Amino acid sequence: MNILILGSGGREHALAWATLQNPKCDKLIVAPGNAGIAQIADCASLDIMDGGTVVTFCEENSIDFVIVGPEAPLAAGVADDLRGAGFLVFGPSAAAAQLEASKAFTKEICDAANAPTAAYAHCTNHADARAYVEKQGAPIVIKADGLAAGKGVIIAMTDAEAVAAVDEMFEGAFGDAGAEVVIEEFMEGEEASFFVLCDGENVLPIGTAQDHKRVGDGDTGPNTGGMGAYSPAPVLTDSIAEKALNEIISPTMAEMARRGTPYQGVLYAGLMIKDGQPRLVEYNVRFGDPECQVLMMRLGAQAFDLMHAAADGRLADTQVNWGDDHALTVVMAAKGYPGSYEKGTVIKGLDALPEDSKNMVFHAGTTLSDGAMTATGGRVLNVTARGDSLAEAQKRAYAMVDQIDWPEGFCRRDIGWRALD
Repeated sequence: MNILILGSGGREHALAWATLQNPKCDKLIVAPGNAGIAQIADCASLDIMDGGTVVTFCEENSIDFVIVGPEAPLAAGVADDLRGAGFLVFGPSAAAAQLEASKAFTKEICDAANAPTAAYAHCTNHADARAYVEKQGAPIVIKADGLAAGKGVIIAMTDAEAVAAVDEMFEGAFGDAGAEVVIEEFMEGEEASFFVLCDGENVLPIGTAQDHKRVGDGDTGPNTGGMGAYSPAPVLTDSIAEKALNEIISPTMAEMARRGTPYQGVLYAGLMIKDGQPRLVEYNVRFGDPECQVLMMRLGAQAFDLMHAAADGRLADTQVNWGDDHALTVVMAAKGYPGSYEKGTVIKGLDALPEDSKNMVFHAGTTLSDGAMTATGGRVLNVTARGDSLAEAQKRAYAMVDQIDWPEGFCRRDIGWRALD
């Protein structure tokens, strides 16, 4: 099969790596890709937000299957354009992608499905939002309603921080995404990620993970897009996962189908777990990043078959074959992230690192400049390892980190601490 993956980050590098393990893959193209992806697949310069352009590219390159990595093209309807042109696609329609594109929409669905989640208010103007946070008090969570590249959530621990967060959103800090806000009850507990595949009717769990959102060791400092992750997540026991499936995810999927917008693709449920009870924090309509990296390391070649079955409506006859293993990824970021940081710094030492089923460095923000690997983003590398235990995977990952020569980069040194503590 000729396969196209849309995206340019660490998630897409991991998806490409797993897809290439599968013998069904004859040719793989990633658009636009990055310097790391270019080492294993063909990269194409393509505007992945333009559905018509993507359709034309697929026609000209005899593409059989398209995997959409990021949320933005899904929300823009690129999967709809491809399906309309007769292509098999892994990723939800624009209507179904509202589960990530609009926090208010997700809350509405949860209400209709009676799915446990945080109490909330949906505010469409500055005055109402300020009045609500002043009435409720802190701690409280303020979320931009729309897509904000994973950065539109502020956990306010004081009343002053809550008011400032509302002001920041309505003053345009997150662009159009913050034109409306959802203000939520602060939920206590431990957060974990539950991933399922959906084919419009059937739901298949494919794994759990836990990421580390805060920039500093011990979960300190500002939120980021994710500084590392590991899989499986011990806090998401079989019984809690079953509750999440039966009380949150399956009712959500049934409500989406009832509305005439069945969901097809991967659904990532961020859960808050307290006293054995899961509540929904948020849905994402794509693989998490960096959770995808650890899931792909554990799934390997079967990941492609699972995604293909979801796109083709065959999940009822599909199962996941899990090994008794663990994976952990450490994000190396540019110093200053998630604030301002320098671009174009040179990374050395990558060529000497192993690349196999237990050790991989997935590139998130790199380019080749005059033959040198350079950093182009905030989160730049995902140093990923698999082991028989989480401790072994952690040891392998940090051993690779220590061989990378990048003075302008940094990482957390405690990825996996909750499970290993």
